[in-house]
Amino acid sequence: MDYLPIFTKLEKRPCLVVGGGSIACRKVHLLLKAGADVTVCALEFHPTLLKQAANKELKIIEQAFAEALLENKWLVIAATNNKQVNEYIATAAHAKQLLVNVVGQADISSFILPSIVDRSPIVVAISSGGKAPVLARLIRERLETLLPMHLGRLAAISAQFRHRVKEVIKIAPLRRRYWEKLFGNGLLANLLQKGQTESAIALMETSLTEDITQGDVALVGAGPGDPSLLTLKALQLMQQADVVLYDRLVSSDILDLIRRDADLISVGKAAGNHEVEQSRTNQMLVEFAREGKKVVRLKGGDSFIFGRGGEELEELVEAGIAFQVVPGITAASGCSAYAGIPLTHRDFAQSVTFVTGHRKTDGEELNWQALAAPNQTLVVYMGLLQSQEIKTQLINHGRAPETAVALVNKGTTSDQHVVIGQLSELEQLGGGLQGPTLMIIGEVVNLADKLAWYHPDNNQPLSRDPFLVNLA
Repeated sequence: MDYLPIFTKLEKRPCLVVGGGSIACRKVHLLLKAGADVTVCALEFHPTLLKQAANKELKIIEQAFAEALLENKWLVIAATNNKQVNEYIATAAHAKQLLVNVVGQADISSFILPSIVDRSPIVVAISSGGKAPVLARLIRERLETLLPMHLGRLAAISAQFRHRVKEVIKIAPLRRRYWEKLFGNGLLANLLQKGQTESAIALMETSLTEDITQGDVALVGAGPGDPSLLTLKALQLMQQADVVLYDRLVSSDILDLIRRDADLISVGKAAGNHEVEQSRTNQMLVEFAREGKKVVRLKGGDSFIFGRGGEELEELVEAGIAFQVVPGITAASGCSAYAGIPLTHRDFAQSVTFVTGHRKTDGEELNWQALAAPNQTLVVYMGLLQSQEIKTQLINHGRAPETAVALVNKGTTSDQHVVIGQLSELEQLGGGLQGPTLMIIGEVVNLADKLAWYHPDNNQPLSRDPFLVNLA
């Protein structure tokens, strides 16, 4: 993060804008909207600035910039059409440790002005760090269509009611849950959109009497790694959680999307290394829920496909804990799609089978005869360490040694690496791979070169987001 986003209070604070043209007008407009005490210095002034000065909205000084103008100022904006003058202003402001923005020159600015979506008191700022202002503007335009105009009224009426909520609900986490429930169901927003303010206040008062002390658990699939593959429901619950128990396969990019003040607890497992035993994970889910907390159990991929989600829910049912399940895109779907390998195809595979390379010590042997059948795709989760057994068993039960195989390592992430070869060389294919690896076995793998959507030079995934594609 090149810039820390900070919302600063400028009401009645003295600010200086150097420059009198149309660009300066736009900067002055923002400062005045924030309540700043604005002085504009220039040799010539745009008619709008002259009118604002006549209306006592700002003060103008008709002269060239001088360092003395920086005295007692809070921040400075250099908006002249002279690069050397702008640089001089920046140097002088930096020497006095003043915040300075030089229009069009982020490299010598100490702050930048973002694109803004204004639903005061809700304000959204979008910045590209000065690197792509047009892209930031397009994002702002997209957000303008998503955020309703009555959002400001929703925030304003909530501010009026905050003291009342604090009187009734003494515990901070429960107050947060009250607001989340109130905002989440959409009823309050609908009333305000229709101008029914009294009904909105009545709804807020009635909601204070509802029981919000009970905790619950959400079993959430985080998908195979790419944060953009999270479901909307998953993101919403991650933003509401008090506690998140996450697996090692959940990427850091996804963890960054969790509510900032939530407690994050790693309960990851690797082959031969269980950071937290499954039984303890089950207990923690119950304990945190009984404390009245909203708990998210965050799992890579989908929690019902080799994620032991069913075992955790059984524990919750026995303890009488309320829960919900949010499916995620499983690794088989995500990794195969990003590698350009369709799991089924009319010409090559009429079925697909998912198996795991990790089984209980006393678990039943896999039905290798069925797994080796032709015209099907076999997807093996966590099978890298069992490569030799998988190869041997499949070939011994009739699968052709030249059957195509793909190993998708760190699938759907920017570090994804795909290795393609034959079943007979399975151990060698995975020899240098580290980290989560999905194994795809079957004739559909032969389509990877034709269907993969990776840049041929750097093996990086091209974005399939329609918004970004349209901008490209």
